Amino acid sequence: MKKATAVKNYYVLPCLLLLLNLVNNLVSYKAEVIDDPFVRTAVVIALVLFGGTVVAFLLSPALEKLAQTLHRTSKSSAGSVGEVVFLIALGVLVFWLYYQMTIHGIASLLPAEWRNSPLG
Repeated sequence: MKKATAVKNYYVLPCLLLLLNLVNNLVSYKAEVIDDPFVRTAVVIALVLFGGTVVAFLLSPALEKLAQTLHRTSKSSAGSVGEVVFLIALGVLVFWLYYQMTIHGIASLLPAEWRNSPLG
């Protein structure tokens, strides 16, 4: 197995799956404003299916090309150090997002205007 394929399969792909999980948590959070549990469940399922389709067929290829370009640029400008910096930056971003969600809640990842209003 080539080094690039191994890095993609064992590091980049899990990072992208973690980011997709964050998006699913955001969808569930935003759906809390819907009072009817049946409608809320249907909306969450519809949004996750729609979002998964958009990600799979539109965003994923675009993001893959962007990541390849950034990866290639960092590697050509800084050699193998650039490649390592790129991978570390990706890991730090994913860790920071999960840390924010764990410590401050999923709402902390949204702008203040997009947060659900407190109940009561």
